[in-house]
Amino acid sequence: MNIGFDAKRFFHNRTGLGNYSRDLIRILAHYFPNNKYVLYNPKPKKIDSIVIDGTTIVEKLPFKKIEKKLSSLWRIYNVVFQIKEDNINIYHGLSGEIPIGLHKTSTKTVVTIHDLIFIRYPEMYSFFDRKIHLKKFQYAANNSDLIIAISEQTKRDIVDFLKINPDKIRVVYQGCAPIFKEEIGTKLLDSVVEKYNLPSKFLLNVGTIEKRKNVLLAIKAIKDIDIKLVIIGKKTNYYNEITTYIQDTTIEDKIIFLENVSLNELAAIYRLATIFIYPSVFEGFGIPIIEALYSKTPVITSTGSCFSEAGGKDSMYVDCNDTEALKSGIEAILFDETKQETMKRNGFEFVQKFNDDVIARELMKVYDEVLS
Repeated sequence: MNIGFDAKRFFHNRTGLGNYSRDLIRILAHYFPNNKYVLYNPKPKKIDSIVIDGTTIVEKLPFKKIEKKLSSLWRIYNVVFQIKEDNINIYHGLSGEIPIGLHKTSTKTVVTIHDLIFIRYPEMYSFFDRKIHLKKFQYAANNSDLIIAISEQTKRDIVDFLKINPDKIRVVYQGCAPIFKEEIGTKLLDSVVEKYNLPSKFLLNVGTIEKRKNVLLAIKAIKDIDIKLVIIGKKTNYYNEITTYIQDTTIEDKIIFLENVSLNELAAIYRLATIFIYPSVFEGFGIPIIEALYSKTPVITSTGSCFSEAGGKDSMYVDCNDTEALKSGIEAILFDETKQETMKRNGFEFVQKFNDDVIARELMKVYDEVLS
């Protein structure tokens, strides 16, 4: 089978959609190596992550001079001619988009839609971005043969907001990078503690530092608890609101912001953390939650959205607007080692449903269905 992919995020995004794309290709190539995986990249790559061997995994770039210059248009339109020439059986849009006109060819199409947050929370996006996103997502949803939603929550949103028949949607969960599932030696753990001057006990938050991720709630919750909070993520304007609160409440010594953390170091920090705090308002899935569970770190996250799908019944859930509830939850776990061990054990058992082999089989089931 020849399977093509929109590989823009694969090669150019270091987090989020990029991680999803790289993990999906990695596990498919590992568990189904007899297929050919063709990655359509609109411009020369920036990120090397897995081996592009030219046999099982192949990269395709614009060939003509004008297509190289207008790479965004190639990705949306002209790539259709390349896909036909390459005899692609299935084309998978990995980030809510498919090329225009591809549905009129013999190539079957699958699209992954991660979330519709721009519809649910329009105030978080510009007018222009909302219009562009909606046009692209609606086109892909209408014209693909099958849709993959990364959670039941996303599936409901696709039905409600894009008016798509639920029979056209398959839920296939995401996984996470292998490093979070591997044993980490004491040498790396010790070096990370020394490098970042980490305390013996700390809370951890991972994710873009933006309003929707809501890390300020965690900062407010620990103001009167004797514990430090480590925050790892790309800064946005929301960071200014956070630092203003930290300075006004004089709790600078309780908050540690880390930048330029490697993946190996991040995995070690997850293992070292006492509790993982993820008070996000809304997500399509929430990969940091499963990264924490694989790391055997207790999780506190928000009620609603998709969080219970990622966290399971033994994680703790609190209202994303309730500072006191989060404070009480932190204290309930922090001062109860028996509870910590139970959450670690049960969370690790639950998260096995997101293992690579499970996800690979579910993806291939979708591909087989669309060709049948």
